[in-house]
Amino acid sequence: MKRIGIDIFSGAGGLSLGASMAGIEVRYAIEINPHAAKSFECNHKGVKVICGDIREVKTTDFLKKDDNIFIIMGGPPCQGFSMSNTMSRNMDNPNNMLFKEFVRLVTEIKPKWFVLENVWGMTKMNDGKTIEMIKHCFEKIKPGYKVKWKVLWADEYGVPQRRMRMFMVGNNQGIDFEFPKPFNYKVTVEEAIGDLPILQNGDMIDVLPYAKTLEEASPYAQVMRQDSTESKQNFVSKSNDLVMQRYKYIAQGENWRAIPEFLMQNYSDKTRCHSGIYKRLKADCPSVVISNYRKSMLIHPYQDRGLSVREAARLQSFPDTFIFQGPHMSIQQQIGNAVPPLLAKAVMAQILSYKTE
Repeated sequence: MKRIGIDIFSGAGGLSLGASMAGIEVRYAIEINPHAAKSFECNHKGVKVICGDIREVKTTDFLKKDDNIFIIMGGPPCQGFSMSNTMSRNMDNPNNMLFKEFVRLVTEIKPKWFVLENVWGMTKMNDGKTIEMIKHCFEKIKPGYKVKWKVLWADEYGVPQRRMRMFMVGNNQGIDFEFPKPFNYKVTVEEAIGDLPILQNGDMIDVLPYAKTLEEASPYAQVMRQDSTESKQNFVSKSNDLVMQRYKYIAQGENWRAIPEFLMQNYSDKTRCHSGIYKRLKADCPSVVISNYRKSMLIHPYQDRGLSVREAARLQSFPDTFIFQGPHMSIQQQIGNAVPPLLAKAVMAQILSYKTE
């Protein structure tokens, strides 16, 4: 029996990719950003992608009468819920209300399962009352959904990145869902990107040979390189001379605090610099969060430059065959916003481990 999925607020498709890896056939996707929608379309062949505002999308616009939807998945825009944006962490932010569109589609389509993914900051809003309110919205849908949520660490599920995401999983099959247990290994930055090409500041090279043979690459890199013979989208943002000077003072694991004062004089208020600014990645452990890796000026562990598109994609667990569409800045945002596919795969595989009608 085919397990048909719908991905809403899909972005480039990290959640769908993980679902596909687990054995779910994603048939429809809804995404408002045209560049992200194009990335999804190009990398998920055969999926009907609707590029538009979900508030204006009706299920009758795309669903067929014989579609038996197994799962609806998605991550509503999270600007308002993010812990890095405390000013707007309240229900007056219109972005926070888009989860109601998720509830609407679940109510209308009544899939066997749903997965809502978001930033962990959602769980802290209004002293935890917001997450319980969202949970209750799903529980009161007829027939009733059993709903659980949990904050998961991506690096505990094979992703080379220390990243927290909230997953809310519900089903109308009466199943008492349990989240997957953490894996017994972690993937380091070196294992993730150590075989990728050496690059310079500002390089915009589409195709380059790998720096290591497949046999020399780590097991993780070998998986990422499946069906790929070259490293693609080796795009690095160009940093100015002052930024390049700063890079030289920062060792692995250090951040902006290692930069001499005379190079930081244009920062009028350094108390507003968070710990992720000018962070050089440590090679021997998973990466820090790369959600906005250009803005944070994340630094390659060995080379004095920012991360390339392919390196950031690797740290998110996107395979090398996944080609992002759009301008460079849009691609960087698509990668940073995405659900790590291997984290999604772990959740989806756990869902598929239960027998459903």
